[in-house]
Amino acid sequence: MVQHHDHHGHDHDPPAPMRFGPAFAVGAALNIGLVAAQVVFGIAANSMALLADAAHNAGDVLALLLAWGAVVLGRRQPTARRTYGWGRSTIIAALANAVVLLIGVGAIALEAAERLLSPSPVAGATVIWVAGAGIVVNGLTAALFVRGHEDLNIRATFQHMAGDAAISAGVVLAAVAIVLTGRLWIDPLVSLAIAALITVTTWGVLRDAVNLAMDGVPSSIAQHEVEAWLRDLPGVVEVHDLHIWGLSTTEAALTAHLVRDEQADDQELIRVASHGLGARFHIGHATLQIETPVVAESCRLRPADVV
Repeated sequence: MVQHHDHHGHDHDPPAPMRFGPAFAVGAALNIGLVAAQVVFGIAANSMALLADAAHNAGDVLALLLAWGAVVLGRRQPTARRTYGWGRSTIIAALANAVVLLIGVGAIALEAAERLLSPSPVAGATVIWVAGAGIVVNGLTAALFVRGHEDLNIRATFQHMAGDAAISAGVVLAAVAIVLTGRLWIDPLVSLAIAALITVTTWGVLRDAVNLAMDGVPSSIAQHEVEAWLRDLPGVVEVHDLHIWGLSTTEAALTAHLVRDEQADDQELIRVASHGLGARFHIGHATLQIETPVVAESCRLRPADVV
């Protein structure tokens, strides 16, 4: 006999994502104000650097709104058309956030390389004050998302804002050094160093986001541990067709075929397995198919290389 059972371990699901709505609203408002100030002062000081940074921070506003929208969509209830809801929007937002940040860093690195070859004058005082405002705005925005890093979407937002604060800090230090020494090559050199640092710190978020987008096992779950635990359950003699993937940046799902011995109780096995998957591995959506050894022999999904 083959039994299918879909169990959602509500008592042991991962904790609900923190409410970051106010944080997104405040962060977006701060960054919109920063963009406006940079445009005004950039035009007044005839500074292309400030106008370029304004365009970059406009991208920050877009990233914040994208991440915020994904959180809102992720709370929508499942429908007949989208049976798992809109949780994957948080994965898309995290991926887009990381990509946008890396594109921005690439643009900065390209500009820095050009200026390293052909240094140009820097309006020191104006740049220091406006970049200082960038430190405050991006630093405060990053602080709003310092918690909740188990959610990849929130972690991507935090790293994006923290990275921009670091860029602004580098701009201030470079501008001060240029004012004191007159050496124009300091600005692009500092920019290249910061770009390299942000690339390294962002790469992990990009890797995890791509993994989830491709239905990979979430980085917080070790598939071999889950398989070993299921195989060690009383009455289980084999586990095959095991799949684990992310429904969102905070929720995971699992499907598996459990081959049980003739004396095992199907309902008890399902209860214990579903409870343990939620409690031990935070897998709240488990679909388990129970098979006898005879049925397993004819299961076309038994080989490990079959999807």
